Parts: sequence; C-alpha cells; structure tokens
Amino acid sequence: MLERGVAKPLLLLLGALLLPGAAHAAGKCERLVATGNPEYPPYLWRDPQHPGQLIGATVDLLKAVSEDIGVTIEVIYTGPWSRAQDEVRTGRVDLLAGAFLTLSRLESMDFVHPAFLSTPNVVWVRKGVDFPYSGWADLQGHTGDTLVNNSFGQLFDAYAKDNLTLEGVSSLTQAFQKLLLGRTDYVLYERYPGLALAETLGLQDDLQVLEPPVSREWLHLALSHNSACNDAWLRAQLAKKMTEFRASGLPETLVQRNLQRWKAQQPPPADAPNE
Repeated sequence: MLERGVAKPLLLLLGALLLPGAAHAAGKCERLVATGNPEYPPYLWRDPQHPGQLIGATVDLLKAVSEDIGVTIEVIYTGPWSRAQDEVRTGRVDLLAGAFLTLSRLESMDFVHPAFLSTPNVVWVRKGVDFPYSGWADLQGHTGDTLVNNSFGQLFDAYAKDNLTLEGVSSLTQAFQKLLLGRTDYVLYERYPGLALAETLGLQDDLQVLEPPVSREWLHLALSHNSACNDAWLRAQLAKKMTEFRASGLPETLVQRNLQRWKAQQPPPADAPNE
C-alpha cells in the first residue's frame, strides 16, 4: 500500500510516461551522424574550409530537419561514395544523405518516404566521339564507366549487369579523365552533378550528354539497420519533414542556391585576365 504522500506524485509520473509519444521522445537520439557521396555538387561536396565535413543542398535540408525535430545532424566526409555506403551499412554512420532505392541497399537500410528530389541519369561522351543512341540497347558493344557501387535504379542496374560492360572507379574526375583519354566510350552519371564537375575541371566544351536519360531516379534519406538511432519515432519524423519540404518546394530551392554556392567556390580559369 502506497502512502498518501507519495501516491499522487507517483501516479502523475506514471501518467506522463503513458502519454502518447512520451516513451519515444524520452528515448530518441540526440545526435545523428550522416554521410554521402562527397563528389556530388550541388547536393553534396567537401567543405573547402573544413574538409572533414560535407556541405550542399542535402546538408541544408538536413539542417532544416534538425531544427524542426530537435536532433543534431552532423554530415561528415567518410571517403568516396563506395566507402560512404559501407559506413552506413555497418552502422558506423547512422544515415545516408541521398541515395537511390535498390534491393541490395534495402537489405541494410530503411529508406525514408517520400524521397526529397528526382534526378536524371545520363550518358556522358567525348564531344565529337559520340555514337548512335536512343536507349539502353545502344550502349551494348561499348565500354562504360561509373562510380563503384553506384546505382541508376533497380531496372537499369539489372539490365546493365546482364548486357553492358561497365567498369567502376572511385571518383567522377577519374571517370571523365579515362573518357577523354579514350579508355572508355561513355560515363554514366547524373546530369547536374556531372555538369558541375565538368565546369570545375574546365571540361564543359569537351563533353556532351546523350539523350534520353537512362533513368530518372529519386533521392532518399536512408537509415542504417545497424544504427542505434533507427527507431519508429525518428523514421516518422523524417517522413513527416520530407513530406512537408516536398510540398513547399524547399529541396529545389536549395539545389539552385547551392549551384551558385558551388560555382562561387571554384577558382577562376588559369588564363583568366587579372582585374
């Protein structure tokens, strides 16, 4: 039998714990660590001032999420895209900041729905050294390049595995260099990140894009199955914020803002006149 002096405070405490969401809120993570493709402007790239951190449109989106749900989200550089995915698979990093949904990734990650942005995946070739192209089948008989562990959607990935000759490299810079040296016939990569890097390298006049895109895929946030922060409360909060942000057009606004940010960070061409 409880004494009267303690019965009321104890009952109030029990009542608070039984309130909807109280248990989840009390146990939620206070800090999430995220990573992603570091060669992915305007979505993600290494901060020139702090190379251990990533910046870009996706980071700005996660900052808005962080402010709204009260969870600190740090987006760090963990190496090339293939290593970033491994860090999330193992749970050493909690969140993958932007990835296409594939069956293999679903084995180790929970994808947040809805996705926050769509992006076209295109065929890059040397200007003047293109080939007849109107669809996937026209890539057969040619050697292509893409990033290790990169994906262009489940359907295209399956087709490429069975029908195409694709080599893998660790960076898009290396892929473009191999293309210009004639060691490959084409590079598969997304249109806007590819254009941003081509302009940075001064290659925009040496490369061209073939139409149509091989696919148009959606970028998702993805939580590691092995993350201690992966719980129902966090998944619900991320889904809610992605729904709100998609409806408001925030991701597209952040992409345009970070395209300008990326360009502003690039050094002028070597032959630019001094002012």
